[in-house]
Amino acid sequence: MISRYLPALLNERAFRSFWLGQTISVFGDQITLLAVPIVAVLILHADPASMGLLTAAGLLPHLLFSLPAGVWLDRVHRRRRLMILADIARAAVIALIPLAFLGEWLSIELLYVVAFAVGTLSVVFDISWLTLFTAVAKREQYVQANSLLSGSRSLSSVGGPAIAGVLIQLLQAPMTLLLDSLSFLGSVFFLSRIRAAEPPIERDPGSIRMQLASGLSFIRRDPYIRGILLSVGTVNFFNYCFAALFILYATTYLHVEPGILGLALGSGAVGGVIGALVAARVGRRLGTGRAYLLGLVLFPAPLILVPIASGPMEIVLPLLFLSEFGSGLGVMILDINAGAMLQARTPDRIRGRSGGAFRFINMGIRPIGATVGGLIGAALGVRETLFVVSAAQLLGTLFLVGSPILALRGMPASADSD
Repeated sequence: MISRYLPALLNERAFRSFWLGQTISVFGDQITLLAVPIVAVLILHADPASMGLLTAAGLLPHLLFSLPAGVWLDRVHRRRRLMILADIARAAVIALIPLAFLGEWLSIELLYVVAFAVGTLSVVFDISWLTLFTAVAKREQYVQANSLLSGSRSLSSVGGPAIAGVLIQLLQAPMTLLLDSLSFLGSVFFLSRIRAAEPPIERDPGSIRMQLASGLSFIRRDPYIRGILLSVGTVNFFNYCFAALFILYATTYLHVEPGILGLALGSGAVGGVIGALVAARVGRRLGTGRAYLLGLVLFPAPLILVPIASGPMEIVLPLLFLSEFGSGLGVMILDINAGAMLQARTPDRIRGRSGGAFRFINMGIRPIGATVGGLIGAALGVRETLFVVSAAQLLGTLFLVGSPILALRGMPASADSD
């Protein structure tokens, strides 16, 4: 009876297991996003430059390994098994932080190592995820599938920070990370239940160098994927300048307690839930391309409210709420429509290398942004830096000028059909 009221895709066992595993994992990720910076700031007393390096350490593997991992994964038959192994390894690595805290050998250097290791494993998991996605969802289901998966992310953005904040208040941040490590094992359980056939690998993929070049060449030549990459890459660069300093600013400069911060961010992230629910409808009403443009504006614009926030908590907390609400609404509209376009446009035979090349640039720009944000924050001031980088994120819209993306009403045809 209950299945009658579920979205059609959740009645399909393969996608349902895929979705449940991702949902558990992203809730755990929200704990990490709040707990690790709080460990650095409140226990290890990290400064702005150290916070920039910590954020960069977790993102640097995307710059270093996305290209070779994408090429390698186009040659691998059993990517789901790799995803399971990556989840088990991430659980073990994150558990090092609470163990180090109990053993009194916790240090900022250990946080750098853990962040780098988790980021490396995430590269393998996430690029494999792209190929498994096409095994559990049909082409005509891509928008609905992305909506459900993004809905999980947005729900985790609501409940995750609130849960993390309460747990941090009760258990301290290092011990809260023990629960995050367990979330990866939940993901393992559901991934192991998927029986869908994975997309076939190319029989003669050519040399490693040829594959590396083909992934980058495809992105450079394709006007849709090139436009998405340049625009969202610009947003991500400045967004991670912002992200590197946000927890430091909120806890040290605005004096917001971790539990209160988690509740404010969690309640504000209701915007992400709404965004996930309306993104497909917005895409149909405006056209996929214009919905993507709307997300490019609505995602970064509300972040200016964070450096504006100052004074008593009665002013600070509503501004943090509104910032998170508007940004969450925008990022879901952006992600769901962009993700559907990328999945539809990329041929199956090069998903690994194309996805790796895309992540190499889009994710690789993030540690650079985080490092730059930390350095500018140390030189210019944290609040002043947040003002500058909040506004600079809107520059990403300039890369859509003259792009065929804005004229796109539905899904673009696969590049194989051009």
